[in-house]
Amino acid sequence: MNLYIVRHAIAVERGTPGYDDDSQRPLTDKGIRKMNKIVKGLHQFDLKLDKILSSPYVRARDTAKILATEFQRENQLSFSDNLIPPGDFAALVAEIHEKYNVESLALVGHEPMLSQFVSWLTTGNTELKLVLKKGSACCLSADNLYQDHRAELRWLLTPALMVQLSK
Repeated sequence: MNLYIVRHAIAVERGTPGYDDDSQRPLTDKGIRKMNKIVKGLHQFDLKLDKILSSPYVRARDTAKILATEFQRENQLSFSDNLIPPGDFAALVAEIHEKYNVESLALVGHEPMLSQFVSWLTTGNTELKLVLKKGSACCLSADNLYQDHRAELRWLLTPALMVQLSK
C-alpha cells in the first residue's frame, strides 16, 4: 500500500476574530491558490489515489477537496475523527484496515500529528525530527501496514518544489 500524507494548506490564523473554534478555520485565498498549484505538481508523479481520507476540520476538508478534484476522486473522499490531533495512530491504522481495502490512500491532516505518524510508521516511535510544512506531501510504502505498523519513506516534497513542478 502507498500512503500519501498531505498537510492542509495555509489557513486563517489561530485567534482570528470569528474563528474561535479551531476546527472551523478555513483556508485563506492564498492557501487555496497555492494548494491548487501543489496538487498539479503532485499530478506530475502519476499518483494513483484510490481513496482520500481527511480530518473533518474545515481547513483539512478544503485541502482534501482540492486534492480530490485534481485527481478526479470526489466520490472517494471520506472523513475520519482519527485524523483529529493528537490522533491515535493504532486506531487510524485499524480504521484503514477495516474500511479501506485500497492500494493507495491519501491522508490529509494536521501538524504535528502527521509528522509524528510518519515517524511512528518509519521508526517505531515519534522521535524523528520531521516537520511537514503547510501543503507538504510525502509517500510511504507499506507491505503489511496492518500487522507490522511499519512503512518506508519513499519521498517527501516541500510545497515550493511542488509549485515549481506545476509550471
